[in-house]
Amino acid sequence: MTSEKRLIASFAITVFIFLAEVLGGILSNSLALLSDAGHVLTDAFALGLSMIAARVSRRPSDYRATYGYQRFGLLAAIINGLSLVAISLFIFIESYHRFLAPPQINIAVMLPIAAGGLAGNIVMALILGHGHEDLNVKSAWLHVLGDTLSSVGVIVSGIIIYFTGWIYADPVTGVIIGLIIVTGGVRVVREASGIFLEMVPKGFDVEALARELCALPEVMGVHDIHVWSLAHRRVAFTAHIWVHDRKLSELEPLRNRIEDMLRAMKIHHILLQFECAECEANALYCQVHREEEQHHH
Repeated sequence: MTSEKRLIASFAITVFIFLAEVLGGILSNSLALLSDAGHVLTDAFALGLSMIAARVSRRPSDYRATYGYQRFGLLAAIINGLSLVAISLFIFIESYHRFLAPPQINIAVMLPIAAGGLAGNIVMALILGHGHEDLNVKSAWLHVLGDTLSSVGVIVSGIIIYFTGWIYADPVTGVIIGLIIVTGGVRVVREASGIFLEMVPKGFDVEALARELCALPEVMGVHDIHVWSLAHRRVAFTAHIWVHDRKLSELEPLRNRIEDMLRAMKIHHILLQFECAECEANALYCQVHREEEQHHH
């Protein structure tokens, strides 16, 4: 099943769960169930955006988008993350009011609907479980995963109220669900924003890359190194490489060696510019790194 079909199937399940939990939350007067319904609504929103973004992202590059349209998925991820933060703020405010004046909860209505929601969330988590290679689908999967945990919280609060009568279990669970939601939202927004701002991807060290390039005997200097993400898991690399004066055809083995080294690091969009002019600053740059390597050894 393709990622797009997984998103469509999950969206249909999400809409059904949302309608059931809203109705059940109103009838049972349960904030925990309504909070979970709010999270399910963001799931539906996230999945809908992800479906649109997945379709747009498949468009090939053209004169308007020479790198392609993959960043539409990142835009959807950011919107999804912000919606999670907004929902969590609403839950925190409502939980505060319920701490001041806790209402009566109809457990007979709350528990069966929460159990059905949990079953649906588990199905969606399994459907999307292996389909989050890009941040767009990953953000939708995080929505579903967080909602699965929230459904567990709703059921636990219902059981506590049923056996102990402690009515504050409902707003306490609402706060916990809110924390789960806001944590996932902030994480997705931070990761997607880092890509939009073209920051160095997580797990990459530009200084370490420079040292590895300088360790090659043919390389006399490197400068203007840039490492950024075109989209989730699509890392790009550009650099100017200073070498001894030679024919361009003689540089092909060095180019292939550098590209193989970078591809082993999961970098697939590579642009190298070789310079054969004197560049004392760059030679010194590599010399410094080589001296550091010798000192470490």
